[in-house]
Amino acid sequence: MNDAMRTIDLHLEVGSDEELEELGRALLKARATELNEVRLRGVRLTAGYGDTTTRDVLGDEGRRAQVRHDVLSRLIDALSRSTR
Repeated sequence: MNDAMRTIDLHLEVGSDEELEELGRALLKARATELNEVRLRGVRLTAGYGDTTTRDVLGDEGRRAQVRHDVLSRLIDALSRSTR
């Protein structure tokens, strides 16, 4: 996996202010869901849930949820900047 930063130029036509507002809400909900996953995995991991293999899986799932949360945060910020 290449960890170099990439820039994605995205063109999205939105039909109305309502669609734009709902897109923002959908992204916020998705980010909240990922944050919940990060916290849930972290609690299970620190509580010693399961055996070593299970803890390794929980750690990896938590890491991936954090990545998704971070990317969604950047997407929300970019959307906010583009609609000012």
